[in-house]
Amino acid sequence: MLVRTFFLALAWLSLGTVAVAGNWPHWRGPDGSGVSQETGLPTSWSAEENIAWKAPLKGRGVSSPVVWEDTVFVTSQSGRGAVRSGNHPTLSRGSEEMERELSSGQMEAQGVVFLVQAFDTSDGSLRWEYSLDAATPLPEVHNKNNLATPSPVTDGSMVYAWFGTGQIVALDMQGREQWKRNLAQDYAPFQVSWGHASSPTLYKDTLFLLCDHSSESYLLALDKRDGSQKWKVGRESERGYSTPMVVYREQGDELIVNGNQGLKAYDPSSGELLWHLQGENRFPVPSPSQGDGMIFTSRGYRSGPYMAIEPGGRGNIADSHLKWRKPTGAPYVSSVVYYQGMMFFVNDSGVASAIDGDTGETLWRSRLGGVFSASPVAGDGKVYLTNEGGETTVLRSSNPPEVLSRNELGERCLASPAIAGGRLYLRTDQHLVAIGSPQPQSP
Repeated sequence: MLVRTFFLALAWLSLGTVAVAGNWPHWRGPDGSGVSQETGLPTSWSAEENIAWKAPLKGRGVSSPVVWEDTVFVTSQSGRGAVRSGNHPTLSRGSEEMERELSSGQMEAQGVVFLVQAFDTSDGSLRWEYSLDAATPLPEVHNKNNLATPSPVTDGSMVYAWFGTGQIVALDMQGREQWKRNLAQDYAPFQVSWGHASSPTLYKDTLFLLCDHSSESYLLALDKRDGSQKWKVGRESERGYSTPMVVYREQGDELIVNGNQGLKAYDPSSGELLWHLQGENRFPVPSPSQGDGMIFTSRGYRSGPYMAIEPGGRGNIADSHLKWRKPTGAPYVSSVVYYQGMMFFVNDSGVASAIDGDTGETLWRSRLGGVFSASPVAGDGKVYLTNEGGETTVLRSSNPPEVLSRNELGERCLASPAIAGGRLYLRTDQHLVAIGSPQPQSP
C-alpha cells in the first residue's frame, strides 16, 4: 500500500501543478488507473434521488468528463458527421439490449462543430463554452462513435481537447484559446477503421498523442505550453484506439501503449523504445491500469487476453517481466481496474470478474446483465460498473462478490465515470450528471 501511495504521489506531481484528491484531470483519473483515493463516495441513487444536479449537453460524444477543483469539463460534437458504410460490429451479440447509434435523436446541422463546455461543480451551471468548426473532410466513424470520443485533460492551468479530425486545442481555465493545431494537416490524415478514439495523456510539460492510423502510425509528444513538437516516433503498421498511460518509477518513468502488435513501453522524455511484449490483436481499445508497482492490462477485441507486467524491463520482456497472462476472457472495449489487490473488469455481455493481482487466479464471476462500453472505476472500497442502459452496479471490493446497489439513471451512458469531490460524474447522451451530496467536498 505504501508503494501504491508513493507512485500516485509522483503521478500527481508530474502534472506540473500538484493535483489533489478532489481532482480527476484525466480520462482514468490522476495516474490513469481509474482509482480514486477519496472516501464517502455515493453508493445508491436513481434518476431523482441523490442527484446533486443534472446539466444539459448541447452535443453528443463518448468522451468522459474531467474535473479540476470547482470545474467539470466535457467535450461534444454538434451536428451529424460521416458514418462508415456497411455492417458495424456490436458488443451485444444476441443480447436482449439493443445497441443504438450515437447520433440517434440528434438533429441535422449545417456543419459539424466541436464543443468544450465548463460547468460549475456547485450547481451545474455553465461557466463557459468554446466552439471549433470541424475541419473537412470528416473521417468516417462507427455508428456508436463520433469525433468527440477522446476525453479532455487538464493540469489546472490549461485544458486540452482533441477531436477525431486531428484538431487539438489548448484553452485556459476561462475558456480562452491559447493554441491549436490540426495534426491531420501537419502529419497525415486521421484515417482508422471506425474513427479515432485515443485521448491525450499529460506528463510534466508534455502532451502524448497516439495516432495508430492506416495513413501513418506514430506517437507524438507536444510541448503543452505552445503545441510545438518535442519528439515523434513511428509505430510501423500499428492500428489501435487505446490511450497511453505513464508508469511512475524512481528508476525511470515509462509510457505504456497498447497496440495491435503488442504492448510497448517508451521513455517519456525521448520516445526511445524501452521494452515490448509481442502479441497480435485486431482491435486494441483498452488502456492499462497500474497499482502496487505493477501494470495490469487487457488487450481488447472479443474475449482477449489479460495480464500483469512488472515495469523496468528491456527488449522482449516475455520471459523476464511478464508476471502472469491469461489467454481469454477480457472485454472488447472496456479497460480493467486494479484495486485493493484485485483486477476487476466486466465483459461485453455483462459478466463481471475479480482476478487475484498476484497470481491471475479468477476469484469470482458474476453476471450483471447489460452491454458495457464504459470502463470501471474504484474508490472508497467500492467498484463502479456502468452499462450502456445507464445502470451502475456498485460492488464492494471483496471476495466473495457483494452487490451494494444497482442504480438506474434512465439515460444511455457510453462514457466512463469520473470521481471527484466525493461525487461520481456521469456523462449520458443528453446530460452531465453529478451524483452525491449537493455540496462537493473541498479539495
